[in-house]
Amino acid sequence: MTPIERLPAALAPVWQAVHARLSSGLPVSRVRVGPLDSEQQTAVADLLGLAQFPGQYPSIALARLDEALREVAGVGAREVVTRLVGPIGNRAEDRRKTAEARASLWEWLDGHPVITAQPALRSWTSGIRRAGLIDSSIERTRLELERALRVLSELPAAGMPLPVFADSVLDATHALDDGTRTANLVLKALSAIYDVPLPADAPERRALWERAGIADDELSSTVLAAGLRLPGDHVVGRVLDACRDAGTAAVLTLQQLRRTSLATAPSTVWVFENPSVLALALARFGTSCPPLVCTSGWPSSAGVALLKQLAQIGTTLYYHGDFDGDGLRIAANVVARTGAKPWRMTSADYLAAVADGPAPGRVTPVPWDPELAIHLAEQGKTVPEERVADRLFDEIIERLASPSRFAQ
Repeated sequence: MTPIERLPAALAPVWQAVHARLSSGLPVSRVRVGPLDSEQQTAVADLLGLAQFPGQYPSIALARLDEALREVAGVGAREVVTRLVGPIGNRAEDRRKTAEARASLWEWLDGHPVITAQPALRSWTSGIRRAGLIDSSIERTRLELERALRVLSELPAAGMPLPVFADSVLDATHALDDGTRTANLVLKALSAIYDVPLPADAPERRALWERAGIADDELSSTVLAAGLRLPGDHVVGRVLDACRDAGTAAVLTLQQLRRTSLATAPSTVWVFENPSVLALALARFGTSCPPLVCTSGWPSSAGVALLKQLAQIGTTLYYHGDFDGDGLRIAANVVARTGAKPWRMTSADYLAAVADGPAPGRVTPVPWDPELAIHLAEQGKTVPEERVADRLFDEIIERLASPSRFAQ
């Protein structure tokens, strides 16, 4: 038996207290021990050579304990407690590392492309911070957030059922079922994007999923287009040709778009938020209308499908919408999901058009112009897209007539 093993068992509270204090990572000169019974007090008095009992809660000088242990065991207190209790930690260092890891997690979240592309999600990230780590684990929290962000990066979807969408994005058909942590995180994010209350029951949750393009049926999900020519032997091309020749808008369904594979398209298509702007364009241009698409507010699954198909074959999309809170969130969503370029949606464009009008509602930051949201909040007025429609149409005609002049 070694000298350490011969130390009295009654000294166990001393070793536990010393181990805990040394593991704090802070300088230690004295260690408070207790409560001690009479046997334990006797053991402490014998070890330290005290003339009387130290009491139930003695404060022991670490230097005196080291001296006594070296006399009887040949090693100091640190070696004794390491042998009898376990390795000495460093809680201060552990806390510092944990704080750094937590800060790194939040920095990663704030800088994630999904968040920077849609600043309306800043309120969602703030809520996540307030809620704290999932299961007190940085690794678990990051894993869950990565899953939620992966889902958000694919929304709005192209009208597929929720299990099919979940399987395509997360490789598990039930990953977004009601009550799953990922589904809850995504629904909170969608509430922030669309600026609506968090759904309180199953019907409201289904409605929010549908708004994000999940489980839309192929016929009710539609998108408006005018003046758009998409050559090829497919139903979409024939519908567009017939409507263009008649000087009317075409209504394309998700079913039609899913059954169409585009090979060629105009080099440039202009995308508007409001159907009334399409009506104004048709009234002005008739059968000579330039290629236009309308999202009709938040884009439907059909709208996303059409714009993504156009972008994939090289069409440049220019997007314009209302200068109000919802309009800027819609614009950020369309830009993030389809690669469209914001067009005439800068601070200068807003300030040039602002006049008396209704309040803009909740305003969130704008990725392409950080000052725009500030101006909107300061002015406190919206600029509806219809107000600047003629100016936009004039520029479209100029761009079509002299494309090199507007080349970037």
